[in-house]
Amino acid sequence: VLAAVRLTRLFLPGMTGRGWGRIQYIASDSAIVTPVEMIHYGMSKTALLAVSRGFAKQAAGTGVTVNSVIAGPTHTGGVEDFVHELVDRELPWDEAQRAFMREHRPQSLLQRLIEPEEIAHMVVYLSSEQASATTGGALRVDGGYVDAILP
Repeated sequence: VLAAVRLTRLFLPGMTGRGWGRIQYIASDSAIVTPVEMIHYGMSKTALLAVSRGFAKQAAGTGVTVNSVIAGPTHTGGVEDFVHELVDRELPWDEAQRAFMREHRPQSLLQRLIEPEEIAHMVVYLSSEQASATTGGALRVDGGYVDAILP
């Protein structure tokens, strides 16, 4: 969290001086729905949401947007290891991830892990000029994991 704060404090003044910029934080569904095995991670991502909203207020009216992307359960090497700790290691990966989702993340509407490029699509949008009116938000790419209409 502090690294994000320091980087924002470093770059935000230049962006506001130019009248344009994009700041994004990658948060997690664990900020909203904190799994018991990830309390420390969830609380740091909750803090990141607060940091994002605070800097969005600081940048109000400057042409700089500040947003968070709330990523859901994402397919990474680390998550593969985590999944294999919780489900049968002998299962082929596709079956293992679906078993993990079924047993440990049953509220997911996607019922599979999110691929990193699916999160990247939101990041690309938020980086674009088309996102000029999207600021102060916490936008979900969570496969319907968070059981709420709003974050």
